[in-house]
Amino acid sequence: MTTATTPVRTAARPSAPAVTARKHRPGLRKRLELAVLLGPALLLFAGFVLVPIGIAAFYSVFNWNGFGPLDDFVGFKNYSDAFAGSVFQRAIVHNLIIAGLSIVVQLPLSIGLALLLNRKLRGRAVLRALVFAPYVLSEAITAVIWSLMLQPNGFADRVLRSAGLGGLVHNWLADPGIVLYTLFAVITWKYIGFGIILLLAGLQGVPTELREAAALDGASAWQTTWHVVLPLLGPTIRIWIFLSVIGSLQLFDVVWIMTTGGPANASTTMATYLIDHGFKRYEFGFGSAVAVILFVICFVFALLYQRFALRRDTQGALTRMVG
Repeated sequence: MTTATTPVRTAARPSAPAVTARKHRPGLRKRLELAVLLGPALLLFAGFVLVPIGIAAFYSVFNWNGFGPLDDFVGFKNYSDAFAGSVFQRAIVHNLIIAGLSIVVQLPLSIGLALLLNRKLRGRAVLRALVFAPYVLSEAITAVIWSLMLQPNGFADRVLRSAGLGGLVHNWLADPGIVLYTLFAVITWKYIGFGIILLLAGLQGVPTELREAAALDGASAWQTTWHVVLPLLGPTIRIWIFLSVIGSLQLFDVVWIMTTGGPANASTTMATYLIDHGFKRYEFGFGSAVAVILFVICFVFALLYQRFALRRDTQGALTRMVG
């Protein structure tokens, strides 16, 4: 009896470390998978985002023209000069105006067109393609096309005169009072298709049963839209607002090609101000300071918006993923 049980006990002892090793292998495998899958992306992010930010922050404390050694250390003087400059202050205001107009004008327009294109209409697919087509065009092509149409006696002026609205003809890109709003109209034409497609995708997630139930309860189409559809579109609308504001703060291509920030700095944005001083005037230290300021503004807005506007949506998404 003793000789029979002894081998069993000695055989059972070495199995415990094997079980422990098996338990540790899946964790190690997951770490290796994460390293392999995320490693290249993290390297690219560090090389093309984090490192340039660090280099810009380093150059921003020097008075450097892009040539020769970095000998003239000025500390935070470039930052103070930027904030003290009236042109940069106007550039910040211009970016905020574009961001505000995007929310006030583009958002209701996008929602209305998305609700319209979500209905069963003849040629709905063609209408959706036509609305989304401007977004596919590059910013350079858009700026060149509209620059030609908005030049004096151009296509826009001729259309207004032929329609008997000659009194509305202006120097669209040369009048300091309206040039910023002219650019906003071009930006709206360019980017509204993205908002419509995004909202159309959100509308696909609205259950038809809720609309039918609201109709059975006697709710009108407007009441159903206001009390049922729009609240369910809340996460999509908040994402659109975030992307629109960030894009407005970083606005550059269309403005630079159409007006280069003129006339008389009436359409200058933070990005055009950065390029003008950093590359045209060879003030690389000052331009780097402006770049850091622009990054900090966008980063702080992103953090605050994530904290107060997107937190509920993010928590819901994480809860669903975990569940």
